[in-house]
Amino acid sequence: MATEEVNMPQSLPPYPEMIVQAVEALNEANGSNKSAISKYIETTYGELPEANVLGHHLNKMKESGELVLNKNNYMKPDPNPQPKRGRGRPPKPKVPLPPGTVVSPPRPRGRPPKDPNAPPKSPKAPGSGRPRGRPKKIPRSPAAVAPSVAVTTGRPRGRPPKVKPQLTEVSVGL
Repeated sequence: MATEEVNMPQSLPPYPEMIVQAVEALNEANGSNKSAISKYIETTYGELPEANVLGHHLNKMKESGELVLNKNNYMKPDPNPQPKRGRGRPPKPKVPLPPGTVVSPPRPRGRPPKDPNAPPKSPKAPGSGRPRGRPKKIPRSPAAVAPSVAVTTGRPRGRPPKVKPQLTEVSVGL
């Protein structure tokens, strides 16, 4: 282990600096992938002591916002990105109030609490307004029902009963 530490070149800059230099030097439109970055660093600085550290540093830089990952390609973030829009319809622009106007605080959400000092409400009178539920069925008078029964055509209503065939006696001769 001591020989590995002695063989490491001391002049290497930190990984984040090397990664940023590689992305800037490669200058690809869609960003540079991990293998292109590692090849650039190896050609510029020679053999790296630990190859698996590059992925770790790329992930840390992506989480901190120094790099952006797009389709497995790393690139520098846009210096003036468009503001991200939230879900739903954007709010209406607020009209500035004239100076000297007093703004009342917004009403709190939910149902207001009952006032314990308020007098109790009197129950509704039984005859006021419409009663609850379905209205009762009004029976018709017999005089109104009789004329509709008297008007018949002589044929009963509905499906006629099924006609059953008559049974005949069969004799068995032996």
